[in-house]
Formats: sequence, C-alpha cells, structure tokens
Amino acid sequence: MIKRIILFALLCFTVVTAFSQVNSDSLAYQLQRKKINNMLSQRAIKFGQYDQSLSKHTGIFGLQTKKDIRRSNDILMDIVKTDNDIYKELKILLEFSAFQRTQVQSHSKEAEESNLGFMVTINKLRVQVDQLKADAEKQRQLNEKNKLRFSIAVLLIIVLVLLLFVRKRNKNA
Repeated sequence: MIKRIILFALLCFTVVTAFSQVNSDSLAYQLQRKKINNMLSQRAIKFGQYDQSLSKHTGIFGLQTKKDIRRSNDILMDIVKTDNDIYKELKILLEFSAFQRTQVQSHSKEAEESNLGFMVTINKLRVQVDQLKADAEKQRQLNEKNKLRFSIAVLLIIVLVLLLFVRKRNKNA
C-alpha cells in the first residue's frame, strides 16, 4: 500500500512538472499566435485600402493619375512586406510547435524512464522484503527449536537432579 502511495506521488510530481513546463510553453505559443493574428488583421485592413485606392480615379475624365497608381503600388508593397513578416512569424510559430512536440516527447520519455526505474527499485525492494520475511521465518523456527531443546535440556537436568536427590536420600535412609 505504501509503495502504491509513493508511486502515485511520484507520478503526480512528474505530471505537475510536465504540465507547468507545457503551460509556460503554451503561453509563448499563444502569444505568437496572437501576434500573427494581429498581423493578418493589419494585412486585411491594408488590402481594403489597396482595393479602395484602385477604385479612386482623380484624373481628368475619371481616369487614374500617376499619383493614384503610385499610392496603390505603395500600399501593395506594404502588403507584400506585411506578408513577408507574417511568413517569418509563421516559421517561428512552426519551429516553436516542433520544439514543443520534441520537448513533450523528451519529457514523456524521461517520465517513462523514471517510472521504469521506480518500478525496478520497487521490485528489488519487494524481493528483499520477501527474502527478509523468509529469513525471519527461518530464524523464528530455529529459535523455537532452540527453545524446545533448551526446555528439554532443563527438564532433563531437573529430572537428573531429582533422581540424584532421591537416590541420595534413599542411600541415607
């Protein structure tokens, strides 16, 4: 029963340690996701601006001017820069996700090895306890035999002393 309690306590400790590590990692992961989502919303706003700039025609007869086209191109270049930044951040997020997976796997492997070590230790202790119980039983049986021998020897001595005493009394009488 005590062994089970110890094993359960060790298992709980391992799970709490792993969960605290994963929790802090998932916080960083969530922050990275939030950053990417913000960048995507900014990109959507910029694309809306680009769409509006394409529909602006401030020239004569409702035509686009060079200034309108340059403004649209500037917005488009800004969208491309934002896309590049999003790709960089996505790469970081994917690497972080892969790192988390490998970290969880290594924690799992460590916990499994640790639990296996505990199980081996518990089995060794069980064998030792069984051996000690067997030795104690042998010692108890040996003590009982020795008590029996001692009792018989004392009884024989008493009988011999009584016989000698009776014989001496009979000689004297």
